[in-house]
Amino acid sequence: MRCPRCQHNNSRVIDSRQADDGRAIRRRRECEKCSFRFTTFERIEAAPLLVIKKNGEREEFNRDKILRGLIRSAEKRPVAMEQMEQIVNHVENRVRSLGENEVSTNLIGEYVMEDLVNLDEIAYIRFASVYRQFKDMSVFLKELQDIVDKAKDTSNNENDA
Repeated sequence: MRCPRCQHNNSRVIDSRQADDGRAIRRRRECEKCSFRFTTFERIEAAPLLVIKKNGEREEFNRDKILRGLIRSAEKRPVAMEQMEQIVNHVENRVRSLGENEVSTNLIGEYVMEDLVNLDEIAYIRFASVYRQFKDMSVFLKELQDIVDKAKDTSNNENDA
């Protein structure tokens, strides 16, 4: 493994442990030349998964794109990086468990929003506003009203219990 600091090709593994619920191995490494320590992840190489974009183009599934969208939507919100990575892992697992070679961005976005709405409502609205491309205020207000109604239902159910 190449050192990110000095580009030397040899490093030694200091520690290995499971990550992502056993679907990956996290390795702490140390460069044999400059002693810089860094982390790598080893995953099973899955069959390529293509994403069908809204304009009909196809591109390879990229979990980093989902994470970047989550980071933008959760900016200045009390959402930990670990929580966002869990959403990405959950979405990727759901998509891959479909057993399809191609999946639409619509489905991926819906999966992200299902997880995000329970984590942080503001981040959810931010993500939804970009993902759903709200054309006018009425669509935006309807989405807000849906969240308010869901919160009322949840609190009413808790009060009844």
